Amino acid sequence: MRLKDKVAIVVGAGQTPGDTLGNGRATALLFAREGARVLVVDRDEGSAVETLSMIEGEGGVGAVVRADIADEAQCKAVADGCIGRFGRIDVLHNNVGIGTGDRGPASLSEEAFDHIMDVNLKGPWFCVKHVLPRMREQGGGSIINISSVAAVCATGLFAYKVSKAALNAMTHCLATGNAKYGIRVNGIMPGLMNTPMAIESIAEARGVPKQDLIAARDRQVPLKGKMGTAWDVAYAALFLACDESKFITGVTLPVDGGQSARIG
Repeated sequence: MRLKDKVAIVVGAGQTPGDTLGNGRATALLFAREGARVLVVDRDEGSAVETLSMIEGEGGVGAVVRADIADEAQCKAVADGCIGRFGRIDVLHNNVGIGTGDRGPASLSEEAFDHIMDVNLKGPWFCVKHVLPRMREQGGGSIINISSVAAVCATGLFAYKVSKAALNAMTHCLATGNAKYGIRVNGIMPGLMNTPMAIESIAEARGVPKQDLIAARDRQVPLKGKMGTAWDVAYAALFLACDESKFITGVTLPVDGGQSARIG
């Protein structure tokens, strides 16, 4: 019950279909298991409902809001809806990230670049923008932004890397600007994870067998040569959400099996 009596918004709590859990769904489930009432937010309402059903099936409490966070009005509706249903917002967990249409800088289209920035950077900002006033009124809260080791590691995904590096900078700025209000803002940089978005989506896009992709990704991880799972991200988020980390803010935590430690 590390989040007993807390209310958490988990943005991106649905997931693409696959054999494993996604980061957002695992985090929503874990927050609920630890006593939080969870507002499950996703643009795919059906997937969000699946997550809520899993929460309720374990005796947890939550609700669903469908939202496309690239639309500021919908982000405001998420914050207002959480206050209307649960009366407060203690945790905002921004679990969003796309790389649709990403290419190198010489071949990437402006449309694809803008779409990636709208979702990966503006979306979390919109959510934070409308949650901050509520947290300031309450005298505290925890905001967690899911970045990526791509922000600091080499990758051919130009717009994705830029968006996540910018998200790290935004996290730092928010932390320093809101510490006086008792609001903590931290980030998590997942590395190579065995999740549906990483495995099923990439395997389909590349036209390769899933097991071959999994083996290739495992070989890149220093820690025991195996990718992490959504639970690794979820437990890091739980620590940053709960009062055990009450003196931690402005941190961007790699959860990557040592991948980013090899920089240089």
